[in-house]
Amino acid sequence: MFRAAIPPLPADLPKPEFADNARTVLERRYLKKDDQGQLCEAPEEMLWRVAWTIAAGDRNYDPQADIDSKARQFYRLMARLDFLPNSPTLMNAGRELGQLSACFVLPVDDSMDSIFEAVKQTALIHKSGGGTGFSFSRIRPKNDVVHSTRGISSGPISFMTVFDAATETIKQGGTRRGANMAILRVDHPDIMDFIKVKSDLSLLHNFNLSVAVTEEFMRAVEEDRDYDLINPRSGEPVRKQNAIKVFRQIVKQAWTSGEPGIVFLDRINAANPTPEVGEIESTNPCGEQPLLPHESCNLGSINLAHMVKDETVDYDKLGAAVDLAVHFLDNVVDVNRYPLPQIETMTRQNRKIGLGVMGFADLLLELGLPYSGTAARKLAEEVMGFIDERALQASVELARTRGAFPNFPGSIYGRTDPHTPVRNATRTTIAPTGTISIIAGCSSGVEPLFAVAFIRRVMDDDEFFEVNPVFAARARAEGFYNQETLRGIAHNGSVQGIEAIPLKYRRIFETAHDIDPEAHIAIQAAFQRHTDNAVSKTINFGHNATVADVEKAFILAYQLGCKGVTIYRDGCRENQVLNIGKTDRKEPAAGAEMPVKRDRPRSLTGKTFQMTTGCGPLYVTINTDADGRPFELFNTIGKAGGCAASQCEAIGRLVSLGWRMGMPAEPVVKQLIGISCHKPFGFGANKVTSCADAIAQAVRHHLEENNGGRRDDSLSDDTQAFGACPECGGVIEHEGGCFVCHACGYSECA
Repeated sequence: MFRAAIPPLPADLPKPEFADNARTVLERRYLKKDDQGQLCEAPEEMLWRVAWTIAAGDRNYDPQADIDSKARQFYRLMARLDFLPNSPTLMNAGRELGQLSACFVLPVDDSMDSIFEAVKQTALIHKSGGGTGFSFSRIRPKNDVVHSTRGISSGPISFMTVFDAATETIKQGGTRRGANMAILRVDHPDIMDFIKVKSDLSLLHNFNLSVAVTEEFMRAVEEDRDYDLINPRSGEPVRKQNAIKVFRQIVKQAWTSGEPGIVFLDRINAANPTPEVGEIESTNPCGEQPLLPHESCNLGSINLAHMVKDETVDYDKLGAAVDLAVHFLDNVVDVNRYPLPQIETMTRQNRKIGLGVMGFADLLLELGLPYSGTAARKLAEEVMGFIDERALQASVELARTRGAFPNFPGSIYGRTDPHTPVRNATRTTIAPTGTISIIAGCSSGVEPLFAVAFIRRVMDDDEFFEVNPVFAARARAEGFYNQETLRGIAHNGSVQGIEAIPLKYRRIFETAHDIDPEAHIAIQAAFQRHTDNAVSKTINFGHNATVADVEKAFILAYQLGCKGVTIYRDGCRENQVLNIGKTDRKEPAAGAEMPVKRDRPRSLTGKTFQMTTGCGPLYVTINTDADGRPFELFNTIGKAGGCAASQCEAIGRLVSLGWRMGMPAEPVVKQLIGISCHKPFGFGANKVTSCADAIAQAVRHHLEENNGGRRDDSLSDDTQAFGACPECGGVIEHEGGCFVCHACGYSECA
């Protein structure tokens, strides 16, 4: 494999223009640092490092290839922010690790050897910066016989917790979070337990869950009949289950917590380009990349916001970007340093790439089209159809000089037209682009805007308005750009209902929560019709959506040809505390009594709990009044002084104030438990995610002791901080099947 030393950045190449928050993300996550953690690379040097390393792959096919010229083309494509590859490529190309793939699927067979080999391989992949997907459908159900030991099986869910614990350990030292997808077939005997497992959100933090739905199951739902549950050990039916009962349990749980999603497995395998190699069982963590066991994929996205000229799509520019991006991603397959030899073999045999898009919402805004309108759906099909066809042509052109992918003869292409070689078994994927879209300064993937304007809290706690640039330009031109209007938008999270904004622009500048779920699904389906792999997209619901609304959406996604569907109902995870807008405070009704702060008696009785945190031992004292109600809270952590001590003292004062004014203790637990910091401690039931979490756990212990030792299920750990970013405190949004912070680039799935 040819590898060339990276020369200095040529002085004549233009420097990219990154926004301030993009630079913040680059400095935190992407740029090289020395042994002391100091930056030793500028953003333009990062792009040149990536461009040269990927261009050097040309020498594998032509020893005289002009690497410098190709590197300059790649650099300009990225520096103009017209295209960016997935995060591992930006982070690792030209560096010692050299692992460039974002997503992998690993096999899990029904044996201890296979299961724990997969755990080991998962750790190696997460250490290298990748995410993993698994199907646990081959593992025999719980309470099934184990002939070798004369015992009984614990089932797939018990083994999923092992993978989750391994991920929790590995991710704490990496530049990207470990992320997993767990899939179970709908005809597995343990399917109901799998569907319900995230009723307790303290479980499987590092997994997204999807049910693999078959055509037979969907027919059974339509016909309101039973279907067979099959033991994977024997392949024999063990009992029947009512399809509608299972389907409605999926819907109910998705309504409750946003999981599980659905993957239409038979539909995915109908489009499997290499069926003779194997059957697709799982996807990557966000669901957009179905892969064979031990296969990986390299992703990249074109910025559609930059593909506009004279108020129309600039297809000449878009086509040139597609050609160059396909060449880039094909080179990644060769340059990549794979974490496992099995993955290298399988990936090189099929050479799958996944070219997608970002900035679709921005494109619509530039053209004056509402996201929910029929014109937007038509444009989605038109643009993605063009990209898909152009990517295939580019892959064929590469195959003429480099050869087809090795599994081509038995593939759907080789069987149909053996005389037209294709370089890559798949070419297009719509991936979530949470972090790289921040770098590119555009909207994420094919999602609508998550907000037109919002207050951004940067690392030093300063606050300022972040305003969509297209909206800012229109508002300035039309004379309604002012601080009062921006504050109203940030307050509401939307332009809807703000009379100062003309109706025309209220219709155009829709945000995710303004758009009906049916319109979300219609856009996903439009892109799916011209995408080889799948489309990662969140179908957003308002908090007041019903279970029936979610059921209707799942059925519609199936009817419109989607390969999967993920929904998220706003606020369904109880501690989603930092939604866009929703900051209204209700004034007390006329004549209502205001709470009164109680005076402190001379003496109170209490109890002190010792909690172990990442900042040291924390001692939480809870004093109660004569009626046994919590009255005040004090805490001391480690040595006096420092931010941790002052923040804990502040929490104690606020909690005490609330209790002395009559607030019950339970809301304290619900608001504080699960808040994360950079120093978590412990594992499993003993895990403490922050000092605030430790205080909440101490209060919960106190309440349980005073409840006769009974656990109050309303205080379970299902209140993880999905609304507040655990790294910067910014707003978390659910998009592309994942939780993303637009302020710092944090992602639950990366």
